[in-house]
Amino acid sequence: MAVNVIGTFHSKIGRLDENVYELLVQAGRGALEDAGVAAGDIDGIWIGNFSGGGFNSQEHLAPCAVDIDPALRFKPAVRVENACASGSAAIAAAKNAIEAGEAELALVIGVEKMTSLDTKGVTKVLAMASYWPEEGELGMTFPGLFAEYAKGYMEKYNVSAEELRVILAKVAAKNHRNAVANPLAQMPWECTFQDILDRPDQKNPMVAEPLRLFDCSLVSDGAAALVLASEKKAKELGLAQVELSALVHTTDYLALSKRSNSEFTAGKRAIQKAYELADITVDDLDFAEVHDCFTIAEVLAYEAIGLVPDGEGPRAIDEGLVEVGGKLPINASGGLKAKGHPVGATGVSMAVLAVRQLQGKAIGHQIEGAKVGLTYNIGGSAASNYALIFKRTK
Repeated sequence: MAVNVIGTFHSKIGRLDENVYELLVQAGRGALEDAGVAAGDIDGIWIGNFSGGGFNSQEHLAPCAVDIDPALRFKPAVRVENACASGSAAIAAAKNAIEAGEAELALVIGVEKMTSLDTKGVTKVLAMASYWPEEGELGMTFPGLFAEYAKGYMEKYNVSAEELRVILAKVAAKNHRNAVANPLAQMPWECTFQDILDRPDQKNPMVAEPLRLFDCSLVSDGAAALVLASEKKAKELGLAQVELSALVHTTDYLALSKRSNSEFTAGKRAIQKAYELADITVDDLDFAEVHDCFTIAEVLAYEAIGLVPDGEGPRAIDEGLVEVGGKLPINASGGLKAKGHPVGATGVSMAVLAVRQLQGKAIGHQIEGAKVGLTYNIGGSAASNYALIFKRTK
């Protein structure tokens, strides 16, 4: 049974005035309005949110969905958490309900309000998505965990620190430039990679060697939402335009010490299985939104999606394969690096960006003639991995 996306909403990303409740309500109302469906016709609400408790002292966030519209009172609503992949996990749960025949219309919201804490507070809450006994509790941060990937990649493929610094600056610069076209992005900047390399150390300090400040995604507030429908319901409403053709979730060990630090092993499996389910290959993709929480993560994603062989991720950025207008535009929105990364909302944000691309109503750069897109969303240090394939049906 196909699942269709019939409505979308995406907030601005950044340091926002709205609180977590206001962001949630704004996103839900926006998606319902875009779909043109009544709140009373929704069969269930799924909310992706990593840490309402940590960031906002609000666990049990799902009942706040009733504030979207009184007609949602008594509907089932649940908060879904899977670290930075909480948004994709919420989409997966709603999709499963539709495919099981328990729902025809589902409202999915991703939301996070992070800027309520200072940097130290944010760092601690995010560290709770690591394996606490041997990572977070011992002072390991997420920049530190992804620095381990950078080190592992350098060692395995004999890449020098200076070579890697240039590669990662090119990734960052691409995404900042792409964000210039995105009116909702947090950090648009018309720059070159040399502009990043030339920044003095005090303006681009080392955060966790070899990763610097401009290799890291942002502390962000934001929300995004989707209305999902069964194929039958979407056709009945005349809104069967974009299909969620595949969604695959794979899980690896939580502790990075138990798995490779030079590739996204479970991510590769998720993406390849998604290709099989959607009956496509990487060559059929017109664009992808991938999880560039750190610049090294985007390089690893180039390889995980099969755009280039293992060890050749740098070639994808050096040869312009991933630029808008290239073979496979990656993060045309600016990505987490420059669009922003409200962690629990990110998976839904990616999905909204993909759907809007396929509708010809892109938020930011429009990829001409786009028919098939991929989103790749990870949780933790790539312990949780979600690959989603979206197709334009007409």
